[in-house]
Amino acid sequence: MTDKPMLILIAGPYRSGTGGDPQAMAANLAHLETAAWPVFAAGHLPVIGEWIALPVLRSAGAAPTDALADQVLYPTADRLLAHCDAVLRLPGESAGADQDVATARGLGLPVYHDAAEIPRRTAQEAT
Repeated sequence: MTDKPMLILIAGPYRSGTGGDPQAMAANLAHLETAAWPVFAAGHLPVIGEWIALPVLRSAGAAPTDALADQVLYPTADRLLAHCDAVLRLPGESAGADQDVATARGLGLPVYHDAAEIPRRTAQEAT
């Protein structure tokens, strides 16, 4: 158990394996979002890099399949990890998620592979 809420980056496939298909990317994002509740229920704050990067791309007039995406998606995760306390790496092939894990480990952050591994906050603090 921990007494401080952690900001936990949920990392996993977003564009990987989609061939640029917007519906497949939306399905991948929805899958990433399924991990948000277990992180929150453990007393922490979940975050997904695409929640930040996609509005940045839209404001630049770009889409996730445009060339600009590589200059936004990966750097967003890098910048976000400077504020995170841990990473939850979901299954699936993803160069970006693998990069997130490597960055997290370089920062000395724990990397979890299942939400059940995440320390729960004490009952008093989680309310």
